[in-house]
Amino acid sequence: MCTHTPTCPPANSADREAAIVVAAHPEQGWSLLCNAVVIFEDTGELLPDGRVVDPHRPVGALV
Repeated sequence: MCTHTPTCPPANSADREAAIVVAAHPEQGWSLLCNAVVIFEDTGELLPDGRVVDPHRPVGALV
């Protein structure tokens, strides 16, 4: 449970990535957020219930 003030957004909210990082492993490409979401450097996510969020990098303009 989050003890931060203000409370971190829950894992099922749209702004879940705004939660505070509690463990960072940049050498492995992932971080654990306070709300138990694992975020990856490619912008993918693993939610606490096991669901996967595909990477969602912004796509640049095609020239």
